[in-house]
Amino acid sequence: MSFNNYDELSHTEIFDLLRQWRENNERRSEDVLYFSEVIVEDPLHKLGSEKYVVMEQVIYAALDCHYYTIAKLWIMMLSEEFPGSLRVLRYKAACLEAEEKYEEAMEVLDSIIKADETNSAARKRRVAILKAQGLIQEAIKELVDYLKKFMSDMEAWQELSELYLQVQEYSKAAFCAEELILHQPHNHLMHQRLADIRYTMGGVDNLELAKSYYCQALKLNPDNMRALLGLFLVTNTLLSHYKSSGSAKRKEAFKLSQWAQSEATKIQRKAQPPPTIPALTNMMLSLAVTD
Repeated sequence: MSFNNYDELSHTEIFDLLRQWRENNERRSEDVLYFSEVIVEDPLHKLGSEKYVVMEQVIYAALDCHYYTIAKLWIMMLSEEFPGSLRVLRYKAACLEAEEKYEEAMEVLDSIIKADETNSAARKRRVAILKAQGLIQEAIKELVDYLKKFMSDMEAWQELSELYLQVQEYSKAAFCAEELILHQPHNHLMHQRLADIRYTMGGVDNLELAKSYYCQALKLNPDNMRALLGLFLVTNTLLSHYKSSGSAKRKEAFKLSQWAQSEATKIQRKAQPPPTIPALTNMMLSLAVTD
């Protein structure tokens, strides 16, 4: 829908559209800002408590589009209505962060945490600011402290795993991935992630673990192409370690390698449209180890 079509909308239709975007997690920041000029006056006050959600939507839309003056204007409107509100303070911190005024943003976040130690959003923004500044070790320390208080936050465990990978602390990244699996045992991506880390770590023991987790990922989702390719690569690497052709482990690795290659070929043939890059099967054949 273009801005020209938007001009034909009534205030009720505008608010319905804003509500729909929120429910669908659509930012549509430029469109939200376009509407903000229409709703800033009387129509907004007819919404009741929903107006504060709309105001938040406008603030983040303005930050997305780098219209900091507009964001500050709407934050000021909220500050006048709710002086000392921690939520409004969070908007102020977000604005400062968007302007890259990191020290000032940290001070605001610290004041929020001091007032409410259970405010997880403020603590997570501290991690985000440290990460934005390239202070990865400091971000890790902050996130470790955060997880001591909020151990069930899966997004935090995933982020900590990512940060450990950035600094090549693979064993710690694997520990975080294991925590994710404990909380989401039926998520194939979690098993695939841990398998990737174990494969990167190398060594026969880690490769065997990687093989097991790739197999579990494929058990949960047989169409996981990345897990298939990972299983193919890890089994081929294991074949180079198991020299004895008669060993049970070599036979198992060879069988899984052949199976992964076969399954990947089937998925590739079903792909629509057909791949334009060189055939995956040919590439896998060039890597395959013959028994």
